[in-house]
Amino acid sequence: MIVSKLGQLTGWDIVKEAALDAIGKKPITPQPTSEWKRYMLIAEHSPIRMLQYKWRWEAIKTWVTTHFVRHHEGAEKFVSTQRTDRTGVSRDELPQGSLNSMSMTANAQSLINISRVRLCRRASLETRQAWEAVRDEIAGIDPEMARAMVPNCIYRGFCPERSKIATQDHCCGYCDTDEYRKALTAYRDV
Repeated sequence: MIVSKLGQLTGWDIVKEAALDAIGKKPITPQPTSEWKRYMLIAEHSPIRMLQYKWRWEAIKTWVTTHFVRHHEGAEKFVSTQRTDRTGVSRDELPQGSLNSMSMTANAQSLINISRVRLCRRASLETRQAWEAVRDEIAGIDPEMARAMVPNCIYRGFCPERSKIATQDHCCGYCDTDEYRKALTAYRDV
């Protein structure tokens, strides 16, 4: 599976302008600093929804695409059709593991929300790898955004899958490791 055509549809200048509008200040010329971007993402202020990305997965398993189409707020998904009249292949003959392509757009808030679920070590390995590939590509153009894309246990500071009211503990154990504690500290370092 390959992530291709990743790009920013709208940039941080639009986010900064929206943030200044929200507090009644005039736009100023300097670009936002890395620290300001990090603060906006961690605080999840509404202007981050103006920051938009687009990418395409080539050769992604069909059953993995079903995991991503479930994310609807701030995201649009375009999965290549498997309609028999378009492909010439009977859709009844295609297994769930058949390869497909999918493109997606998402705003910064959506990237944070999807990451919380799809980067969890309890998510399917293939889905996690697909999302890690997107995060890694985003890191190349927007390291602050990629740094805010973390699993739920880091986002919340504890594993929500470990529960006294659940009939079974679904925690993977990552939150009990030194690696987790280091990642949590790095995430909280604004």
